[in-house]
Amino acid sequence: MVALIAAGECVFLLPFVVARIFRPTFLDVFGLTNLQLGTAFSLYGIVAMISYLLGGPLADRFSARRLMTAALVATSIGGIVFATTPSLGVLTLLYGFWGFTTIMMFWAALIRATREWGGEESQGRAYGILDGGRGFLAAFLASISVLIFAQLLPSDVTSATLAQRGAALNQIIWIFTGLVLFVALLVWITVPEHTIQKQASTKKLSWPEIRNVLEMPTVWLQALIVVCAYVGYKCTDDFSLFARDAFGYDDVAAAKIGTISFWVRPVAAVAAGLLADYMKASWVATLSFGVMLIGSLAIALGALEPGLPGLLILTVSATSAGIYGLRGVYFALFQEGQVPLALTGTAVGLVSTIGFTPDIFMGPLMGYLIDASPGALGHQHVFAVLAGFAVLGLVATLMFQRINLSNSRNG
Repeated sequence: MVALIAAGECVFLLPFVVARIFRPTFLDVFGLTNLQLGTAFSLYGIVAMISYLLGGPLADRFSARRLMTAALVATSIGGIVFATTPSLGVLTLLYGFWGFTTIMMFWAALIRATREWGGEESQGRAYGILDGGRGFLAAFLASISVLIFAQLLPSDVTSATLAQRGAALNQIIWIFTGLVLFVALLVWITVPEHTIQKQASTKKLSWPEIRNVLEMPTVWLQALIVVCAYVGYKCTDDFSLFARDAFGYDDVAAAKIGTISFWVRPVAAVAAGLLADYMKASWVATLSFGVMLIGSLAIALGALEPGLPGLLILTVSATSAGIYGLRGVYFALFQEGQVPLALTGTAVGLVSTIGFTPDIFMGPLMGYLIDASPGALGHQHVFAVLAGFAVLGLVATLMFQRINLSNSRNG
């Protein structure tokens, strides 16, 4: 599980974490607008959407050890290109490449391995530990990288030239690239070759079995739940930029605000996962959507003011708790929805293909909203969108519960 946690987080360091923590610096150094960066994210999402669908059955047939190791090595190779500060065109293609390496060979294998590790009775704990562990690692790496970044800049951060900021960011990229390669070695050494895929390797999937998954309404509702939760996850990218644009923070202070969300993640995900084993994952999802709705409305309605930094920290923390609570349980819904274990990879492929479509549309949408309304207003529009998805997620979760209750009575 330690290897799965490390792999599950480090594979996304280069595509997402760099831009999330250091977004203001990233935009300036690469010479990008928010919309241009969102377009690059969108190509990642398009490639990832196809990869989710194809990677699901792949995970039901082949070794997670081999799939994840290959994915990590390929992703680290992309980091070498990233460190050259490529042009917008090359950067966009690089994100498309990462959409393939981080998803096709990796994602469904990781989720299936986690489900088998959790067994019949501890699905909430398994996914909570996975995302909580990933969150703790992300928070630790985020905090360390911010400290390193600050040390690489002049003591007066506001006096740093673009070249100095670019050199500091470049060092962070190289550190992350090396770390991804190290984790690939860790996975190869520690993850057993046959434990994850023993049953699947001896049995071919049949079309009737796959069709059975496609006909389950709970699977489609779970996909919608993941869509709404993942919109929240994408919006965490905006916390650091919001701190700069609305509160006037410098690059380092803004990065620290973004890091708060990382530290909330392990606590929220593990707590949600443990709670899900006692009161069902769908009820925890309902609670998490409610918290996400309240936090996003606070920002959308302009309730935060520059003179109240404590309120900013509280809102970022609470909103992040709802978002990461959802991440800790939304794949645990497979067990509650009675998806057969042997078809986990296929179900993950379907749910992920639909559920992670915000990778396609949220980047450009956020970029457009922020660029079209400079200052705090653009960020308020972003979180108004999040509030709408929180309501939709609540409705989908309640429908999921109702169908499961009906199935239980009839079954």
